[in-house]
Order: sequence, then C-alpha cells, then structure tokens
Amino acid sequence: MAYDKFTVLKSTCVPLPLENVDTDQIIPARFLKATKREAFGDNLFRDWRYNNDDSPKEDFVLNNDTYSGKVLVAGRNFGSGSSREHAAWAIYDYGFRCVISSFFADIFKGNSLNIGILPVTVSPEFLDKIFKDIEKDPNAQVEVNLPTQTVTLVSTGESESFEINGYKKNNMVNGFDDIDYLQAMKEEIGSFEAARPF
Repeated sequence: MAYDKFTVLKSTCVPLPLENVDTDQIIPARFLKATKREAFGDNLFRDWRYNNDDSPKEDFVLNNDTYSGKVLVAGRNFGSGSSREHAAWAIYDYGFRCVISSFFADIFKGNSLNIGILPVTVSPEFLDKIFKDIEKDPNAQVEVNLPTQTVTLVSTGESESFEINGYKKNNMVNGFDDIDYLQAMKEEIGSFEAARPF
C-alpha cells in the first residue's frame, strides 16, 4: 500500500491560525534537492520553527509541547504558491494525517490526497469554532470521519460535512495510490482485454 488506510481519525489538534500559508513557508525551496521522500518532516515550517543557529523558536506552535496530534488546523488559503509536492510530503512525514482549513490551493489539495493526507474544507464559521475549542482546551479533539464525510468537535458534538472526490475517497479508505488502484483492478482489466481481442 502507498500509505495507511484512512477511515476515522480522532485526534487532538495543532493550531496554525495563519492565512495564506504558501508552500515555500511549508517547506523552503532549499530543502527540495532530495530525490527520496524521506526526512522532509524535519524541515516542515523550517524558517518559522528555527533560528539561523538552528535553535528552536519558542513561540512557534510546533515547538510548543502544549499542542500535539495528527490534525493540523490552519487558516484560509493553505498551501498556495508553487506546486511543489514536497509540501505535502513534509506534512505527512511530520506525522499529520489531516489538515483542516476553510480553503486550500487546488494543487496542494491534490498532492495531499495523492499521499494520504486528508484536506478537509470547512466553513469559516466552523473553522473558528475549532480554533476556539483548541484555545479553550489544548486537549480538545476532533473526529474526522471519511466514510460519512463529517468532522465533529468531540467536546460539543457539533459537526459539519465536507466534500471529497469519490475516486480519491475510495483510494484513501483503501490506502491506495493511483498505481495501487490499478493493481486492485487487475482482474477486471484482464477480463476487459480478453473480451476485446485485437
């Protein structure tokens, strides 16, 4: 399988209430030289996480032990800028399996779905409720249910639905990338070919 299956994720969250976070902020261009998809998480938000001497910036959320979890909650227009798929790799490699925002750049959204990160688009009002819930209690959890396409605030039970392409949903539920999907259809493809001799 390309990555872990995604069905229902219940987790605490890491809040990043910033708008217009672009891919160069997610993973700076100087870290794109690697040819293998490894260790990109070490440099996730590198320039926001570390000083020039590589010491951690205490005021950045990923350096704050108060927050943890597999869900990153971000402001509007997350993943804008260049189309680098390394941005999604860095988020996945760091340990996030879901990003919640009120708007995603299309290419970032596609890159995320291709590697097993679920980008969940919610209304600005519901996003604000999530941020407030985390601010009130850093241990607050959300439940992201892919089969039902809902995200729920565990503390209040408030829920909102989200949209996802049916093909991408099927792949994520099964842990497939595009090649895995084709391999899973090997018998059907073989039958189709057999019924149509040249």
